[in-house]
Amino acid sequence: MLGRLLVVCLATLCLWGQQEEPPAKPAEESAAESRTSPIRVQVNEVIVPVTVTDDQGRFVSNLDEQDFKIFDQGVEQKVTYFNRERNQPVVVGFLIEQSNTLRLYWKTFQDTAQELVLALMPEDPRFSGYLISYGSQAELLVNTTHDPGEMVEKIRAMKPGGGAALFDAIYMACTNRELVEGEPIEPRRVIVIIGDGHDNASSKTLDEVLELAQRNLVTIHGVSTVSYEFNAAEEGNLLRLARETGGRVEYPMNDLYKDISGYLSKPSDAGNYAITVGTGGYSAHIAQGMFGAIAALQGEITTQYILRYTPAATDDPRIFRNVRVEVALPNVKIRHRKGYYPYAP
Repeated sequence: MLGRLLVVCLATLCLWGQQEEPPAKPAEESAAESRTSPIRVQVNEVIVPVTVTDDQGRFVSNLDEQDFKIFDQGVEQKVTYFNRERNQPVVVGFLIEQSNTLRLYWKTFQDTAQELVLALMPEDPRFSGYLISYGSQAELLVNTTHDPGEMVEKIRAMKPGGGAALFDAIYMACTNRELVEGEPIEPRRVIVIIGDGHDNASSKTLDEVLELAQRNLVTIHGVSTVSYEFNAAEEGNLLRLARETGGRVEYPMNDLYKDISGYLSKPSDAGNYAITVGTGGYSAHIAQGMFGAIAALQGEITTQYILRYTPAATDDPRIFRNVRVEVALPNVKIRHRKGYYPYAP
């Protein structure tokens, strides 16, 4: 009798254990969750891309590890990894504004976006990218891919109209796309924004998405669509996003008339008649500005020094930690991320 009771008890326990175990999810469902889950980073090793330029803005690309010092919260760190090779793996998010403010020069910036995609994604498995448009809302048009062709086709089909949800687009880039194995160390994470920096349609704020980008070790660059002698009310947004994450902003339309004497005596968009709007000279100057912006950003992203180090444990890992890089050369400009958060929230 006792033996029979023991068998019944064991059978009951086994049945209970089977009922408690959740059913396995189909592979497709698990993959979908992986693609849409937020990007989270726990920083054990800090990666700091560094750009060094001389007083003429030219890249200084022949420095060695001993030429650098890196400080975390004012304390010098031991560099555990150093690389100055060109064309290091990156995953680039292209965020393209679609608001009404771009209607005048839309074709120009549409062509620039296509050229940037082709320049930064040379059909090499080491380079990935994704495409987000933002008008009145942000939309992921192309998820992470090695193939630039699909993105170029989507850009060709774009038409401006509506508002500008820039901050929501940055939030989407940091939370809702397919990841590449090895991020954010190798490949590094980069965002390129083509827009004027204004936002009038987002649910997120500048401070929120800036912190999110810093937590996810994202470097943000910009191609400003602001024209010569015009200022967008929120143009400083692009500058702040770039400076605090270690990127740069190019202004291809701002220097259109800088070498033309007498422009200010004709304060209209046509400017000096030597480059009247609609003429070949005007188009050539715009093309030259766009080419310079593409070359500068491509050089910035592919000609950086990569420093990595492992910081000491902190008492409060939620606090932003400041990073400073010094170079043993006079009269150089150094660009790098201002700091990082040791753990994602």
